[in-house]
Amino acid sequence: MEWQGWFTLGLTVVTLFLLVFTRVGPHLVMMAMLTVISCLGILTPAEALAGFSNAGLITVAAMFVVATGIHASGGVDLLVNKVLGKPTSVRSALWRIFAPVTVLSAFLNNTPVVATMIPAIHSWSRKIGIAPSKLMIPLSYTAVLGGTMTLIGTSTNLVVNGQYQSLTGAEGFSLFAITAVGLPVGLAGLLFMWLFFPRWLPARTEQQAFGNLREFTLEVMVSPDGPLVGKTVLEAGLRQLSRVYLVEIERDGAIVTAVSSEERLQGGDRLVFAGDTQAISDLLRIHGIVPSALENEAVLTSRRSERCLVEAVVSPHCEAVGRAIRDARFRDRYGAVVLAVARNGERVKGNLGTIRLAAGDTLLLEARPAFVSRQRYNRDFLLINDLEEESPRHERALLSWGILVTMVGAATFGVLDMLNAALLGAALMILSGCCSVNQAEKSLDLTVIITIAASFTLGTALQKTGVAEFLAQGIINLSNGTPWLMLALTYVAISILTEVITNNAAAVLMLPIVLEMTEKANLNNEPFILAIMMAASASFATPLGYQTNLMVYGPGGYRFSDFLRVGVPMNVFIGVMTLAVLLIGWPLTR
Repeated sequence: MEWQGWFTLGLTVVTLFLLVFTRVGPHLVMMAMLTVISCLGILTPAEALAGFSNAGLITVAAMFVVATGIHASGGVDLLVNKVLGKPTSVRSALWRIFAPVTVLSAFLNNTPVVATMIPAIHSWSRKIGIAPSKLMIPLSYTAVLGGTMTLIGTSTNLVVNGQYQSLTGAEGFSLFAITAVGLPVGLAGLLFMWLFFPRWLPARTEQQAFGNLREFTLEVMVSPDGPLVGKTVLEAGLRQLSRVYLVEIERDGAIVTAVSSEERLQGGDRLVFAGDTQAISDLLRIHGIVPSALENEAVLTSRRSERCLVEAVVSPHCEAVGRAIRDARFRDRYGAVVLAVARNGERVKGNLGTIRLAAGDTLLLEARPAFVSRQRYNRDFLLINDLEEESPRHERALLSWGILVTMVGAATFGVLDMLNAALLGAALMILSGCCSVNQAEKSLDLTVIITIAASFTLGTALQKTGVAEFLAQGIINLSNGTPWLMLALTYVAISILTEVITNNAAAVLMLPIVLEMTEKANLNNEPFILAIMMAASASFATPLGYQTNLMVYGPGGYRFSDFLRVGVPMNVFIGVMTLAVLLIGWPLTR
């Protein structure tokens, strides 16, 4: 290799280091890498920016809008309400989750599917008397498996297909090309969960008298010039609230515990409650109650009608991780006030301002409306629920499903290619009113789109400079030229990368190397590319490896060890099943 190759190889190592060991956003890391490669002339500007016009990337963006149309029209609710019912055991409950989530995830992006299902499963688990910890990890894993069943089931499949077309000039894969692998592997994975997860997953239920699904620590303040000053706790209506309990009052640096109903409120009192989201919403509607202002941090100045309640999960990339809420300066940094914190499904005890945030914590925030749209473009938070979002357009639910079925049919029978079918589906969702233009704009995850587009640059540079050929030869030598061992090494390498960096980046980095390897060894590249798609999605071992895993981490009340207990065996099982199906169904040699 010439200097460009060695430099690209070193840059790849640096990029992986930054993605794994720092909190710098993947989109920033990838854009910095793109800038270096372009400025040094390793790639021409057109080659460096080619990813932004890639058909796979645009298809991903269009599918975000299609998924939003199904979500905003209540199409998901329509399916869930028809299927969930009243099971009598954990295993029967799992079957009822498997059916709708698998179908939805096969044709929609996994994130909005899981985001929609979380509150539905919460409410359902209370009705049927099953701990949510028995259901939340299966919800995430089912979405992952469902996403492997079609080309549009996950963005990774579309990205790999787009890069494959770009690097080889070939037509690419059809909508159901991966189904021959994803369907048997997915069904086997569902059976594996059904057999073992009811025993392996913990049954964590709340011990408090009011039995909330999750219990938050919440601080509010008595407005100094409000109507509650001088009233007793009983007169202020703070004893009649359902699903919420007044724990203590902080006043002039002193703590009043075991608060009596006859305790008179003073302006500036900080009231500490324990309760769930719905109870907190009721509490904040009381005239004279305002969000608690931490030291040196003023309450948001806009009227409450101009703000919204947002339930969000802290991402591992959030700058506030490891810092006390007081020190994180939420108002200045995010335009939001922390109202409550839950960790592992339970309230975090102690003063709200001194709580140190951890990845996976669930926060209840009162924020300016811009917060919701802004968080679509960075990775500080994974939004679970905008508690005051637009009401679903239930009368258009069937229409949204009709649009999706038409789009899939057009792509399946060759009437339109996948890109144009997705673009048409997105346009129809907006024009028919299944989702608003505002909702469509919010659905476009800019950080994901930038990360994917910039990742193409590194993949192209690896191929052009000879690094892919160099690494491919190394894999061939390591496997002693044995085709099945090369396939296994490909799967394992991507599976490990997916657990530590984004799944899209892992797939894009490995594809040019795999293409070079199959070319040099005179192998059929199709089973290797399908292995990339499967391995990049099959991330089960940690809550940080896949976005939907992190989304259910807090709501399910899990610990990190819970994911290791069920996720590591799941990773191994799915890997063995995938390799077995590929070895049986596809010839490795040409």
